[in-house]
Amino acid sequence: MVNPAFPTNQMVGVFNLELARMYGYLYQNGNKNFTILHALDGYDEISLTGKTKTITRHSEAMLTPEDFGVSAHKQSDIVGGNSVEASAKIFMNILNGKGTPQQNNVVCANAGMAIATVEGLTPIEGFEKAKESLLGGKGLKVLKKVQAIS
Repeated sequence: MVNPAFPTNQMVGVFNLELARMYGYLYQNGNKNFTILHALDGYDEISLTGKTKTITRHSEAMLTPEDFGVSAHKQSDIVGGNSVEASAKIFMNILNGKGTPQQNNVVCANAGMAIATVEGLTPIEGFEKAKESLLGGKGLKVLKKVQAIS
């Protein structure tokens, strides 16, 4: 909630519903455009393994994988690496267009909700924009640009 860049838009994932409600209450008292996410199976992001609670300035909703145009995924299909190196390899595979469909979908669902938050789109519209960007290599180009600056 505290960000030195003072963003006007913010998406936050939390690990439990009580915290999601508390964040929602706190954000309502501010002036940011926000989306708070909590996957009901415990993830602090959209997992596409089940339903996800969203809280925004204007509404609360329960999203399903079908709201992103996909069917539910198995948890085993989206497991991250068990080390920093393994996780980094998965990340780079996804950015290089070598992620599994399930990995790509989860990345695009979360990026898509961020896009939807900023641009006032539906979840599926944000998802489609994110998918176009990921599969078109834009995410990898931006990472390389940031690495060049560092």
